[in-house]
Formats: sequence, C-alpha cells, structure tokens
Amino acid sequence: MASIDDIVLAPDDRLKTECAPIEEITDDIRSLAERMLEDMYATEGCGLAAPQVGELVQLVVIDVDYTKTKKNPYVLVNPRIIVADGEERETGEGCLSFPGITVRVSRPSHVVVEARNLDGDLMRYEASDNLMAICLQHEIDHLHGITMVDHLKPLARMRKMHEFEEALAAGARPGDVEADE
Repeated sequence: MASIDDIVLAPDDRLKTECAPIEEITDDIRSLAERMLEDMYATEGCGLAAPQVGELVQLVVIDVDYTKTKKNPYVLVNPRIIVADGEERETGEGCLSFPGITVRVSRPSHVVVEARNLDGDLMRYEASDNLMAICLQHEIDHLHGITMVDHLKPLARMRKMHEFEEALAAGARPGDVEADE
C-alpha cells in the first residue's frame, strides 16, 4: 500500500476518537513511528498523528524543518500541552486528513509540551510564534479527537466540509492544500 493510501480521511470516526496512552514503547510503536514519518514525508506534511493512519494511540511525528536533503524529525509519545499562552494567532492550517482545504484557526502563540521520545526519555518542547507552535497544537488535538474544522463555528464548519467534499470529488489527495485564505 502506498504511503498516501495510509492516511485516514474525514469524516472517519477514528479522527473523532480519544486516543489511548502508550503504556510501553515497544518495537511495534517504533515501527508505527517509522511508518508515520514515511507517510508524512511522502505527502509533504509537517506533522502526523497516529489516528490519521488508523492507530488510536497517543503518538505524533513532526518535522517542520525538512527539505529534500535534510530531515529533523520529532517523535512524541503521550504528548501533553502543559502551557498554551501568549497572544492568539490566526493562521491557515492544512491537514493530511482534509486534503484540498485550508482552515483559519486561532491558537495561542506560545506552547510548552512534554512527551516521551522513543527511548522513553521525558522531553520538553517549547515553541513560540512559529510553525512548530501551530503543529504541536494541531497534532495533539488529533489525539483527543479534535480536528481543525472543530475550531470553527457551526456555519463556517459546514461550509468548509462542503469545500472539502468538493475538493475530494475533484481528486484532492493527502498533501494537497488550497492557497491560504
């Protein structure tokens, strides 16, 4: 199966499900993280959460710096936001599970996240006013069954879902985004 076919698309119920904490970092978890990184790079995403590949566990991969020649991946096991503050920033977000659309989402500009890495070490990530701050919040939302469209008011959510359905009908695939609104 091609990496692009691994991506779960809305309105799949797995995207609305609270994910289980990972009790032990096993070879299966390491393999899942590797598969998720491959899927993320293949679709030119900057983050991917386990439910987006059909696995309902608290695992996120992120790489906001990658290029064709350089990769700087982060693997976060059981990530949790411990601080989300700073001025609210509204930016256009895309999502591999919602190809073909961009959604304006308002989020705190500063975030501190704690998570385990694949060695089991407790790590702390801090980001402010950048793509990493947005990506951390977006991907951790996925672990709690929250998608980018859930940040919209009901009428705006309905419009975006209609746009998404049209984009899918027109052939949008994971990694496809519209121009920022």
